[in-house]
Amino acid sequence: MSKRLEGRLALVTGASRGLGAAIAKRFAAEGAHVILIARTQGGLEEVDDAIRAAGGQATLAPLDLYEADKIDMVAASIHQRFGKLDILVGAAAQLGVLSPAHHIDAKTWDRTLFLNLTVNQRLIRAFDPLLRLSDSGRAIFPTCEAGSVPKAFWSAYAASKAGLEALVKCYSMELAKSPVEAHLIDPGPMATKLRQEAYPGEPPDTQIDPEDAGVTDLFVEAAV
Repeated sequence: MSKRLEGRLALVTGASRGLGAAIAKRFAAEGAHVILIARTQGGLEEVDDAIRAAGGQATLAPLDLYEADKIDMVAASIHQRFGKLDILVGAAAQLGVLSPAHHIDAKTWDRTLFLNLTVNQRLIRAFDPLLRLSDSGRAIFPTCEAGSVPKAFWSAYAASKAGLEALVKCYSMELAKSPVEAHLIDPGPMATKLRQEAYPGEPPDTQIDPEDAGVTDLFVEAAV
C-alpha cells in the first residue's frame, strides 16, 4: 500500500458497514488514523478489528446522527485531542421509501432529508474550523445519479441528494481562498444495504463491492 494518507486524521460517518466501512478501512490502510462514526456499536467494532488486524489505527465514536447536537461535542473532543481534522467523509445515508410523492408520510420524509442533507450541513458547520487548521483539509460527500436525474417514486431520496449536491457545490465555492477543498463523489451502483432496499430482487453479485479498489481509489484521490 502506498500510504498516501500517512499521518492524516480522517473522520468517516456511516462507518459501520457498506461504503463508509470500505472508505474507513482503505484510509487506514493508506496510513490515516480514522475516527469511525455510526450508531451501531457492534458494526463499528468489526470495522475497528479489521483495521487493527491490518496494522491500522482507528478511534470509535458511536453516535446516532439523528441526535445532531452531539456532532458539535465530537468536534470539540477532536479539537482537544488532535487539534485539527484533515479529512471529513459524510457517508451515512438512508433510502427512506420508494413511493409516490403524495403518499410519503411526514416522518419518513423528515428523517430522510435530515440524515442525507441536514446532518451533512451540521458536519460542515462543526468541522470546517478543524479542516481549516489542516494544511490541506478535505470534505468529501458521496452522491449518486438520483441527485441529478429525477426518477418516479424516488422523491425523498432524490430531493435529499439534490440538496446535498447544491450544499457541497456552494461550500466548495466558499472555500476558494482556503486550503480546504470540498468534493462530491459518485462511485456508481454498489452492493450495499441501501441498494438492496431499492432493488430487492437484484442479485448482490451483479453490483460492485464497495471495498473494490476502483471505488475506494476515488475517495483516496480526493483526500490527498
